[in-house]
Amino acid sequence: MLWEDDDKKTDEDAILDDVVDLIFKIDCKQIPTMHAYELAQALYELLPWIKDEPEIGIHQIHGATSGNGWERPPDGELMHLSRRARMHLRVPKERVDEARAISGETLDIAGFPVALGAASVKLLNPIPTLFSRYVIGPEGLDEEGFVDWIADELRQRDILVRKLLCGIGHRLATPEGDINTRSVMIADLDKATSLSLQETGVGPGRHLGCGIFLPHKGIRAVGETEDKSHFTGT
Repeated sequence: MLWEDDDKKTDEDAILDDVVDLIFKIDCKQIPTMHAYELAQALYELLPWIKDEPEIGIHQIHGATSGNGWERPPDGELMHLSRRARMHLRVPKERVDEARAISGETLDIAGFPVALGAASVKLLNPIPTLFSRYVIGPEGLDEEGFVDWIADELRQRDILVRKLLCGIGHRLATPEGDINTRSVMIADLDKATSLSLQETGVGPGRHLGCGIFLPHKGIRAVGETEDKSHFTGT
């Protein structure tokens, strides 16, 4: 865990629409929890240009959750979806019209049909606290090493992070083998930095849903978070 207090706050105006989330309604009863690779492959069939744009974010589909969204059925099991489930793509705004053209199509995700409905655009929110469910880092790092790696990666982009928590791990199944990931929360960000992290992410695997940062309700104080039990490492 990295946690440094800093009384200096900035509140810069920021461009909110360079990159957006395109949110599709979906009709699907259930889907494997480990579907990242299959989802990407299905989208490549409909949107071949995604292959050549590694910065495009393909969010994994999440269903019913417990707590605040950090838990779902164990890896390898089926996940039941409600009507509120959505498929999210993080795309540059100039790609929105091309991407939303797949409304009305049906994806085949490991044998499970996912019908795509209408899509809406959601601007990125420059909120101070962000989390990523899946971040791919170098193999063999313990929790402290993983935190140091992320901090160094961001420092090279002139992003100084003072509050960073590393949490639970997940495996992603691919034909080349399983990929280990960890969840990451970063807090106390100014608007510009929050947007920068959401637009660019950290680490590889954006098409597998990795390194994509999402808004989080926040942390009240170090060691005093509703999610404390979920940030114990694996």
